[in-house]
Amino acid sequence: MSEILLAVDGDEERAEAQANALVDLDLDREAVTVTILHVATKESGGASVHQIGAVRDARDILEDHGFEVVLNEGSGDVAERIVRFADDMDADLVCLAGRKRSPAGKTLFGSVTQDVFLETDRPILLCGTVN
Repeated sequence: MSEILLAVDGDEERAEAQANALVDLDLDREAVTVTILHVATKESGGASVHQIGAVRDARDILEDHGFEVVLNEGSGDVAERIVRFADDMDADLVCLAGRKRSPAGKTLFGSVTQDVFLETDRPILLCGTVN
């Protein structure tokens, strides 16, 4: 059984791109479980993982293509929670989608994708930015 962690924020286009990237991989869908993780931040307003449109969109795409999907949520430092969750579930792959930011924006606001990439030794599927 393979375990894939798909970490999504509230951006529906990025979540759909991530789900479609997994659909495009040559995987035995009967042997794969995809856990969609949403880490709540102040900006997300504390909505439940089931209330996030991006989560629902990714789940629907994956389930329509035969994947078993589990939803999970966390709160706190996003990169730290993703890395910890990937470790706890012993993820075989972590799927992320970056967003375009200027070098100054990355310096001021940080980059979750970069932080996860640097803090884990697990394979990462990085999907292209949509916006």
